[in-house]
Amino acid sequence: MLRTATNSSAIEAGFTRSVALVAYSLVSYLVGVAGLSLLILETAGLVPLGVFHLADGPLMAVVIDVGLLLLFGVQHSVMARASFKKRLQRILPAALERSTFVWTSGVALGAAVLFWQTIDGGVIWQTRGVASWLLLAGGAFGWIYLFAATFAINHWDLFGLRQGWLAARGQEYRDVAFKEQWMYRYSRHPIMLGALIGIWSLSTMTATQFFLSGGLTLYIAIGVYFEERDLIRQWGSSYLDYKRRVGALLSTPRR
Repeated sequence: MLRTATNSSAIEAGFTRSVALVAYSLVSYLVGVAGLSLLILETAGLVPLGVFHLADGPLMAVVIDVGLLLLFGVQHSVMARASFKKRLQRILPAALERSTFVWTSGVALGAAVLFWQTIDGGVIWQTRGVASWLLLAGGAFGWIYLFAATFAINHWDLFGLRQGWLAARGQEYRDVAFKEQWMYRYSRHPIMLGALIGIWSLSTMTATQFFLSGGLTLYIAIGVYFEERDLIRQWGSSYLDYKRRVGALLSTPRR
């Protein structure tokens, strides 16, 4: 009787843990996608940039905006480091490390869009007619290209859902094998390329938007540099050969 009760408690504990792992991963995924969606909708003109106005003057606006960029950049850079991941795994299961990165990224990016302050400087460029529609189409292409690139590797692993699902089922996690397929045959960082196209393909570019797009571009350049170092450590000579043949953002196919 005691053994039966013990087995029942173990089963219930295991089930509860599995549900918690899946729920955490799923909620993290939704928060991460929501933050990215806010940026996409903002660049499309469907959500205003800077819903909450906090600055009393231009200097304070710049300070707040730089702080938001640093928040996003530091969150991405620090949480991507192996030393931070080890510390995080003392608090959370290793299977939730990627999910934690995803939801914090969504919060940081969403905060940048919602709390971005107006920068004096007026309109840098403004297009109408065919040019406006072409830029709108270019922006849509960029964001679609970004999401397609996530599926070209493994969308669910990149956003942490696969890790949580495998842990919930008691299966060992294994890294997704690197494959040169789809756009990865011509670009080492197509996700970043899609983001760059998306944040710059605007029919109306204000100084406020220019500051945000420029700041994100600077982060992408820095982020790619550090990601390259991590990829070389992870894949070694195979990635060095890939780097030699394929450009960071775009290259022509070679035989």
